Amino acid sequence: MEILVCVKRVPDTAENEIEVNKDGSDIERDDLVYSINEWDNYAVEEAIQIRDKVGGSVTVVSVGGEEAEEIIRREMAMGADKGVHLSDQAFEESDGKGLVRILQAAIEKGSYDLILTGVQADDGAGQVGGMLAAMLDWPFASLVNHIEVINDRTIKVGREIAAGNQEMNEIDLPCVLSIQTGINEPRYVGIRGIRKVASVEIPVFGASDIGLSPDLVGKSGATISRVDYFVPDLGEGAEILEGDTGEILEKLIEILQSKGGIK
Repeated sequence: MEILVCVKRVPDTAENEIEVNKDGSDIERDDLVYSINEWDNYAVEEAIQIRDKVGGSVTVVSVGGEEAEEIIRREMAMGADKGVHLSDQAFEESDGKGLVRILQAAIEKGSYDLILTGVQADDGAGQVGGMLAAMLDWPFASLVNHIEVINDRTIKVGREIAAGNQEMNEIDLPCVLSIQTGINEPRYVGIRGIRKVASVEIPVFGASDIGLSPDLVGKSGATISRVDYFVPDLGEGAEILEGDTGEILEKLIEILQSKGGIK
């Protein structure tokens, strides 16, 4: 099975203090520590596990500048077979649809049975998987936390839905799936794996290489633009109840009664 996983380099929230820049157009990105998007990491692990069970190969693809190569190599050190780097000045300032157009053009140059994305990335829009499936005219499922290969034409997919319920579906290949965290436990990437892929050549493709008009991507092709970026004003702080369990319950009941929550 030929699997492609879309990965992205994002600010590591565990290592950074995220602040909005002065003009409210973005976050301050100077000196930020970056890492692989968490959801994408689960997607790569799932792709590797599927390949190990049924055969085939795993390719990781990322759109971005020179720095994106670091993420591609990390996922190859994790176990992906190949990497593809989509980089062009024309790609800068693409909106969600522009990003998907780039990925679509690259995908249509290859031959894949399964496309995996993370459920969401750092902007939280969660749009890439669904939009990519729509533009490819492939079946799609999101919030996927279980994948079982039935045969070379069909897979069974489990989805996390409301109230902790699980929904199971059979989906024809090729298809696009957006992966939820918790579907697996991503493996540790050791220094040996990093050294192994350090000298591997990763092809870089620009707009002309994938047959994409620059007018369809970047700022010129964007139909959505960010008009403001801000941190909401803080509300009143929460009241922390202290004491043993019985004392906390008594205080909680008193508060609820005083607020009219219970009688």
